[in-house]
Amino acid sequence: MKIIQITDLHIDKENEFPYDIDVRNNFKRILRAARQIKVDHLVVSGDLCCDEGDEEIYIWIREQLDLCRIPYDIIGGNHDDTVMMANTFQLQHLLIDDEMYFAKKIGKATCIFLDSAKGFHSDDQLKWLKRQLNNASEEIIIFTHHPPVIAGVPFMDNKYPLQNIPEIQKVLFSHRGFIHIYCGHYHVEKTIQINNVLIQITPSCFFQIDQNEDDFKVDHHSIAYRLIDLSNNSLKSTVKYFRGSRK
Repeated sequence: MKIIQITDLHIDKENEFPYDIDVRNNFKRILRAARQIKVDHLVVSGDLCCDEGDEEIYIWIREQLDLCRIPYDIIGGNHDDTVMMANTFQLQHLLIDDEMYFAKKIGKATCIFLDSAKGFHSDDQLKWLKRQLNNASEEIIIFTHHPPVIAGVPFMDNKYPLQNIPEIQKVLFSHRGFIHIYCGHYHVEKTIQINNVLIQITPSCFFQIDQNEDDFKVDHHSIAYRLIDLSNNSLKSTVKYFRGSRK
């Protein structure tokens, strides 16, 4: 079982090129690469839209994903409108109030999908997550947008961290087993282990942020996906970079 995770697409309207980047072509290139390596599942972990949720953009993204013919799941990021996104992708059944979080089996793996589009996880979502972890007897994979940790990227840590890190860490650390978290949001590649939780931040399909600067600075324009290989009773994770498309 092979899963591709892509994150932080920041798709804009047609013929719009934020930061002179062809974000639509970046997305298409990642999907072509996914087809070529014949993955079994694809996860888009938030910030589908460039600035804010937009129905026209969600429709275009859905068309591209459907053409790809790879089973997929999506979750929202802080630049998304969860309810609009769920309606456009016909996922209304996954909505709980204005959040979309759910669990499912992908192959033999138990995968949990969290919603941090509001910049935090609601109390109800955290209670649900605790129940899911209490009922799990194996290692867990979690997909979410925001890393549940201060990650050592000054601009993002100071400006846009997850707002209730202590609350979700309390839930995660109470689990007896090991948890793999795959996320995005920070526009960097980084791996962080804290207690029983391994957090892997996947680079963006837009641009990457300089991890050494206190203020915002683009590090480079390469884009990437993460390949998660669950074959042979093991878990391997690899990030693959591509040259990004400029206007």
